[in-house]
Amino acid sequence: MFNALLSALALTVAVQDSDPAATTVQQPVLRLDAADTSSQRDRDDIVLRSASQYAGFHRTLGEIREREITSGAVLDQSMDELAVYLARERLVRAWLAYSSLIAEQHPQFLDDVRDVADYYGRDAAVAALANDPAYAGAFRYADQASESVIDAIEEDSEEIAEIGQQFRLAAYDLQSERWANAVSRDRQNRLAALRAADSIAAPLATDMFSTQFVSETDIGPASSMFAASARPSLPASTPDLSLDPDVPYEPDRVRVGRILSIAALRAIGDDNRFTEDSLQSLLADPLAQRCIEWARVNLAQCVAAAHFEYEDSFCIAQHALIDVSQCLEAAQNRGN
Repeated sequence: MFNALLSALALTVAVQDSDPAATTVQQPVLRLDAADTSSQRDRDDIVLRSASQYAGFHRTLGEIREREITSGAVLDQSMDELAVYLARERLVRAWLAYSSLIAEQHPQFLDDVRDVADYYGRDAAVAALANDPAYAGAFRYADQASESVIDAIEEDSEEIAEIGQQFRLAAYDLQSERWANAVSRDRQNRLAALRAADSIAAPLATDMFSTQFVSETDIGPASSMFAASARPSLPASTPDLSLDPDVPYEPDRVRVGRILSIAALRAIGDDNRFTEDSLQSLLADPLAQRCIEWARVNLAQCVAAAHFEYEDSFCIAQHALIDVSQCLEAAQNRGN
């Protein structure tokens, strides 16, 4: 079945290549033609709901970034707010869902998906997309959709890492503060708060994610929606604060393909249980989730081992931010 679909795809591409009008590259325009615009659809749409959570995560990051660290209570608040998003599979699902909306801004990619689904039937197309996430990358114009997704993921990841750098720098600066040099005596409470994050609902940006919003708005990196009015600049030289040097890497085709597959399934617009189950399956990245789980474990271990209040700033920086930024990249983090 999958080979037949790929053959049909190749035929479609060949026909399009013979038509000069079909080779005209258009700028991405967000179009959710298959989406029902009713409010009930918005409530039931697992992709929009999860994407709203990712926007909420970056809104929270923006608030944390601009928050002045004046006490241990401020550090506790930031740690708790981040822990809520790291709980369970929340952040990974939200990240995949939001990224898929960026892919949906490429109507030529979505039209190719619809053409194959119309020819072979929606069930066959859904099965192909659900069973082989990398399959979506074979469609015409998938490269353009992938590039937009990868660029947005990289920008968001860099933003998370930058905020992590601010907290690492703060860990050094806070050593001159009397309150920050006090011995931490709340370790059990801190660890209990981290465990309790599983049962706390993560804030959503529901005001920003209805079908009407995404159909009328150019979706870009989530971090760009909450840009800081004035970001503090990092000094040119700080002790051991540099991130790992940038190295060339190939984005993981399964990871990016999973994101494109979510967009493709929504383009097909089939509301049956099979499609919904397929979306639920694709809204999971086992390697990214394992990476986040390790970040949570390391955060708890760091907090447990901390002796002074200022050390919590380092724990937040390294494990709740920098580690997480590395988990949410276009390439699979094979070190975890």
